[in-house]
Amino acid sequence: MPTHPAVVTVTPRGKLEILEVPTLTPKENQVKIRVDWIASTPLNLHQADGHLLVTPPQILGGGLAGTVLSLGPDVKRLRVGDRVFGFAWRSNEEKPHQVYVVVPENLLARVPETEEYAGEQGMRRAATVSDSFVTAWHSLVTYLGLELPWPKREGYEPPKRDERVLVWGASSSSGSYTVQVLKWAGYKNILATASPKHHAALKEMGAAEVYDYRDPAVVENILKGGEVRYVLDSIGSVDGSVTPISKIVRRGAIVAVLLPVIIKDASEEEAPIYTFDVTGSVNWEEGVTALGVRTHSYLDNELHAEKLQPEIMPTLLQEGAIRPTNQKIIEGNTLLERAQNALDTLRRKEVSGERLVWRIAEAQ
Repeated sequence: MPTHPAVVTVTPRGKLEILEVPTLTPKENQVKIRVDWIASTPLNLHQADGHLLVTPPQILGGGLAGTVLSLGPDVKRLRVGDRVFGFAWRSNEEKPHQVYVVVPENLLARVPETEEYAGEQGMRRAATVSDSFVTAWHSLVTYLGLELPWPKREGYEPPKRDERVLVWGASSSSGSYTVQVLKWAGYKNILATASPKHHAALKEMGAAEVYDYRDPAVVENILKGGEVRYVLDSIGSVDGSVTPISKIVRRGAIVAVLLPVIIKDASEEEAPIYTFDVTGSVNWEEGVTALGVRTHSYLDNELHAEKLQPEIMPTLLQEGAIRPTNQKIIEGNTLLERAQNALDTLRRKEVSGERLVWRIAEAQ
């Protein structure tokens, strides 16, 4: 059986390695893809440094952009040669830190056929979308219980359009998509926290108010506008987000926190510490519902499984309702060097308001 190189984590905080893995033939509804570009995520760092839910040697990755090479017999929508993007994570054969993957077609969308998404630049842009978009949509619907209609009829207004919805860490990739999706759905009172350099961009995306999360008076300033009943925490840090949020919300509020909750960040000197216990990580006021978001469970929703990546995501992208996150290209002479450089950049926190993108397969 032919093989190809994959980037794996073997030991916590150890250097990434290359493992030759079998190149599989797609079956049933699977599609074989040459992975061209991927975007790094904080989860990559959690897995490499903290070995969070890792069985080594484990291939890393989630979001991808690539080219369809072959099809399983039950594939109906995609064709050989299609440029696709998507979020795949469930097994080593799907994880995109490798040259070839086989992925079910319901986890993939076609890259828009517009000038903005043409060529290599377009593929890089597409690579930044899927994992964060899925996280945003899934969090709003499944955990916060906010209505996102599909299809959205003309003149639609959500029942809770005027509720104050707070997105903490809104300049993060998932945070920015959360703001954009809320605006698209018709929510009018979107609040956001971010560094001041991102405030103008977030207001363009749809935020009604933006606050500096480093401001000692941030809690007081948010509460001046009234009660906050819905919060999405895109950071998931005990000190940096969960604690201040716990001082904002009151009985009846729902808080969705992206897992894991970070007790100590990964650094070049120290190992990270995580917890999955959202309710016990801080002292919540009685009556507050605090939930941990598990993006990987989004397929439990039948509509999401069938429509979210193949249809909803590319439609909103094509229509301009959502815009790709800014990209920072990570260079390197080899696949392993690019992967390690991306991981080291995440660990050093040398990125803000943008995604790290890097090439997997060598340029064709």
